[in-house]
Amino acid sequence: MTVLTPSSFPASQRIPEQVSFDRKELGIILGLYGRMVAAGEWRDYGISSLTEVAVFSVFRRTAERPLYRIEKRPRLRHRQGLYSVIGLDGQILKRGHDLKTVLRVLERKLIRAVK
Repeated sequence: MTVLTPSSFPASQRIPEQVSFDRKELGIILGLYGRMVAAGEWRDYGISSLTEVAVFSVFRRTAERPLYRIEKRPRLRHRQGLYSVIGLDGQILKRGHDLKTVLRVLERKLIRAVK
């Protein structure tokens, strides 16, 4: 009888790792989230860590569909970019390699004309 330890499982039977945001990325995202909550634009968020993508979803109200999704897809890091911002209708608003640059598309919502 052969006993296999967890480290000796064949590569095809390994459980895939989850993709998640690291501490620095979450700090950047939550900084923007805090500013948008203070402005009264956003009210809730959700975080999902899946096998191919990590998603930070932003909601105006809890029971709605997300206004924006901030996604991290490691497979696209050599192509379009690791990060993307997706709107309510599924349209990709911005994609790139630098999280701060990608999130600028959402910061424009804070800039308003003063009357």
